[in-house]
Amino acid sequence: MSDATLHAANQDPDSFAVQIADQVESFIVAVTEVAKGDEPDSAVPFLLLEVSQLLLAGGRLGAHEDIVPDERYEPDLGPEQDVDELRERFAALLEPIDVYSEVFDPYEPRKAPVPCRISDDLADVVTDLRHGLAHYRAGRTTEALWWWQFSYFSNWGSTASATLRALQSLVAHVRLNQPLQELDGLDTDEDLTEESLAEEAGRVMAEEIAGPLGLRTVK
Repeated sequence: MSDATLHAANQDPDSFAVQIADQVESFIVAVTEVAKGDEPDSAVPFLLLEVSQLLLAGGRLGAHEDIVPDERYEPDLGPEQDVDELRERFAALLEPIDVYSEVFDPYEPRKAPVPCRISDDLADVVTDLRHGLAHYRAGRTTEALWWWQFSYFSNWGSTASATLRALQSLVAHVRLNQPLQELDGLDTDEDLTEESLAEEAGRVMAEEIAGPLGLRTVK
């Protein structure tokens, strides 16, 4: 969708709403293209870049004053667009490194990490962003900004942040030629303790993932 179609003709291209909408749409388009698997060797570095850029938009939304929607009740958008295909494509593309461990709230003391999936995270983030984008395209700009801000605090901000840490850690392990602990095979539906995670984690050397991920060849 072009900018001319996405934005109303009377909107200032430098306005906060237009810039956030541009970043949201850019992320959705980019990750959808990555999920097609046409360039698997560059998937992880590209996702690292896209999630980082999205979190800049999230930071701007988080720092902004509270946005109040025009209407008391959210207008009905109809059925949500299905993201199962996107989730499945990423699960297949990222299969060797899809599962990672995460602590949901760093301010909860002694909270044990749990296994998560990058594929699930990306699909969830896209779902939240599409919801707001539907309002934006319908001309409900304030409603869109309210939703993006609210869901940033309640879901997609922490989800994208966790995904970014996983992607950054993966790239760092390979670039620094350090062994990578693999969580492949963990059941993300299980309530695993920190000890269980340590026992289940396998060993995958950086040499085995550097080539397929297009990061660099380790000698």
